[in-house]
Amino acid sequence: MDTKLSQISLKPDHTGATTSPIYLSTAFKHDGVGQSTGFDYTRTKNPTRSQFEEAFAELEGGTHSFATSSGMASVQLCCNLFNSGDEVLVSFDLYGGTYRIFDFYEKKYNIKFYYADFNNHEELASLINNKTRAFFIEPITNPSMETTDLPPLYKIAQEQNILTIIDNTFLTPYLSRPLTEGADIVLHSATKYIGGHNDVLAGVVTVKDETLAESLGLYHNMIGATLSPFDGFLLLRGLKTLHIRMDRQIENAKKTAAHFENHEAIDKVLYAGTTGMLSLRFKNTHSVNSFLENIELCTFAESLGGTETFITFPFTQTHAEMPDEERIKRGIDDSLIRLSIGIENADDIIQDIEQALSKSLK
Repeated sequence: MDTKLSQISLKPDHTGATTSPIYLSTAFKHDGVGQSTGFDYTRTKNPTRSQFEEAFAELEGGTHSFATSSGMASVQLCCNLFNSGDEVLVSFDLYGGTYRIFDFYEKKYNIKFYYADFNNHEELASLINNKTRAFFIEPITNPSMETTDLPPLYKIAQEQNILTIIDNTFLTPYLSRPLTEGADIVLHSATKYIGGHNDVLAGVVTVKDETLAESLGLYHNMIGATLSPFDGFLLLRGLKTLHIRMDRQIENAKKTAAHFENHEAIDKVLYAGTTGMLSLRFKNTHSVNSFLENIELCTFAESLGGTETFITFPFTQTHAEMPDEERIKRGIDDSLIRLSIGIENADDIIQDIEQALSKSLK
């Protein structure tokens, strides 16, 4: 995997260029009726986007990838597989933007989304019926970092003819390849670890089933929320260092999680142990607002997966539009922060959090 990543897009053309060109053209010349180079209009297919899609499908162990204009566009692309009256079972704890779009589809199109603990198979069985079309799973949930045991769910889904859709944003194909284990669809907010530098907005959906690929390809072209050529170039560039970045981010996250495990200001460390993502729940003696005003090295911002350490306040940012009742059920309150650990020196990250905590006493 390391070698594949570092050599992404290294296929010199007749010029010998070792970095792929960016094809900004929106249209492609036809020599005659029925004569096409395979590229006609850039919404349908673009050489730069195609290079990313082909490379990413190979990394995922799939056959077709569809690069979208954002992570939410990749979720929306999958939603088009469902019809009115269909039911989808969803990870109870998940990204607030995904909750929002599911709520919209339920109200607008009568597609029902039910939130479940996928590790409780008895509860899951009680929710499955002949209208259940898919499981939508975050293997490590956002922001509570709860892990899900996927292999048993693949077995249940296959027995019941249910699609499994995995949002693999936190893990990436470097750490997990669900399509090779039994999943039907894998999606990412490629804005995050895939791009890796907080400078590109993108999503990607990957499958290995031809029928699914045909349907998704039709919707991808028809809706038009496709990835721009320049953003495709940025994703190809980001993939080259994915393994190096993630190794460092995981190493730093483990050190950070361990340091604050029994800290006097921290009620609980939420960390799955396998990613660069963790959350901290403050004791009621400390103020999140004051803490965020006093961080210096880390950045208070609403994203993740970049080289810099970002701290997000889900209560007012990623989950702000989730109804209060639903937030409370998930423990998303004004004591919880989410950290996307970067590639800085781990001791510097820890020191910055420490000094901000020392100024956040109520």
